[in-house]
Amino acid sequence: MEQNNRLTPLAQKGRGAVTNDESQRFNLPSRQVDGDWLDSRESIGDPHTKIRTQVTTEAPKSILSFNKSPDIPFDRSINAYRGCEHGCVYCYARPTHAYHDLSPGLDFETKLFAKPNAANLLRETLAKPKYRPAPIALGTNTDPYQPIEKRYRITRAILEVMLETRHPVGITTKSDRVVNDLNILTKLAALELTAVAISITTLNARTARLLEPRAPSPTKRLSAVKQLCAQNIPVHVNIAPVIPAITDHEIETIVEVAADNGAQSVSVIPVRLPHEVAPLFEEWLETHFPDRKDKVMSIITSIRKGKKNDPDFYSRMRGHGPWAKLLQNRVAIAARKHGLGKAKFSLRTDLFRPPLVKGSQMELF
Repeated sequence: MEQNNRLTPLAQKGRGAVTNDESQRFNLPSRQVDGDWLDSRESIGDPHTKIRTQVTTEAPKSILSFNKSPDIPFDRSINAYRGCEHGCVYCYARPTHAYHDLSPGLDFETKLFAKPNAANLLRETLAKPKYRPAPIALGTNTDPYQPIEKRYRITRAILEVMLETRHPVGITTKSDRVVNDLNILTKLAALELTAVAISITTLNARTARLLEPRAPSPTKRLSAVKQLCAQNIPVHVNIAPVIPAITDHEIETIVEVAADNGAQSVSVIPVRLPHEVAPLFEEWLETHFPDRKDKVMSIITSIRKGKKNDPDFYSRMRGHGPWAKLLQNRVAIAARKHGLGKAKFSLRTDLFRPPLVKGSQMELF
């Protein structure tokens, strides 16, 4: 223990972040000082005491989020959960937890929020006379198939509404749990109403455990790609994020196995470190890859215009400079070699039919 009575950061078994971030953004209280879990860990003398996942249900008044970002292929999305138990240390959504006065660190992956009324809210939204259909994205902030989906089944309920209304939906996940909804996804795909993107960061099991401790293994994700493709569901593999000097050497291999398992397209995104993610990521590097920390951060700043993060449209997804260009070229060459293209899934909107809402006059017909 250090002289200031703070515990030296130690990796938490089964968690991505090493500690809770101490940033004071949005008056975020310091979990290093008053966290009950730290008191308990210290009192029993066990630095690896498990932190239990807590889930709070919330009842938002709306469920669709709209955006005008020119560098993403959708203008609306649904996030059934806040926080993500997968614990990916690089997750760009971590800073959103600060809005709840919770840490983007361990809190983000242990103090979760679920929205059980999401499907009902969606039904009400789609029933509005002025609503015009366009693909809805699931998994833009937190994974729609994280472990608590098994209990809450919110994503499944949303997909049921999509099928009922013939509404297009795109899914991004790093979980093989998506195959649990094959019966719905197959019907949607037959109507050209869905496509699935599966994120694969690494094929190395040890690296995956450190980067994404509670996400399904790379082998399971590839199995999901194969199962989805076998049902004629369009599948895209996103090599995201690429961690310089840690996972970038695997790019060509990931493209090859993605093609072998039936994926139709592939893309790549270099790691993004917005707000509190940067110090959490550097702390993770210091804990797990201290010998490479300086090299990793040097490359990241070189592709982020001299900073740790670049929020600008387009370049935030592709990076900037020679290293980023080389990354894109490598993926393009490997994709051509294995017959993969870029994601160009055209989902239909002409089949949409507004849902019947309980109590509406349309129920009379």
